[in-house]
Amino acid sequence: MEKKEYKKIVDKYTPSEPRLRNAIIAFIIGGFMGVLGNFLVEFYSYYFDLSSKDASVFMIITLVFLGCLLTCFGFFDKWVNFAKCGLIVPITGFAHAMMSAALEYRREGLVTGLGANMFKLAGSVIIFGVVSAYIFGLLRLFVMGG
Repeated sequence: MEKKEYKKIVDKYTPSEPRLRNAIIAFIIGGFMGVLGNFLVEFYSYYFDLSSKDASVFMIITLVFLGCLLTCFGFFDKWVNFAKCGLIVPITGFAHAMMSAALEYRREGLVTGLGANMFKLAGSVIIFGVVSAYIFGLLRLFVMGG
C-alpha cells in the first residue's frame, strides 16, 4: 500500500473536530474565567480592604488553588475536555499541569518523582512566559520610551 492510499484511508476514518464550536466554547469559558478573576479582585478589594494590586495577587492564588483542588478531585480533566483552551490558557491550566504531574509521580518520591517530573510540562510554560515577557519588555522600552 502506498503512502497516498494509506493517508486517504486514515483521513476517511479520522473523526473531524468541530473547530468553530470549540472556539466559541473556549471563548465563552475563557470570558467567564476573566469575569471570575475580576469578581475575585473586587471581592478581595472590598471585603479585605486591599488595593487592586494586592487583591490581584490573592485572585491568582485563589485560581491556582482551585485549579489544583479540582485536579486532585478529578473534575478538571473532564471540564477541560468540554471547555478546551478556555480553562487551559488561564493560570488554572498552569496549576493543572503542575498538579497532574505531581499526582502522577508522587509514588516515586520527593526528589526523583516530584522534583524531577513536576516541571516537565509546566517548565516550557515558564520558559516561554519569561522569554516573551522579556521581549515585550524590550519592545515597550524601545517603542514607548520606558
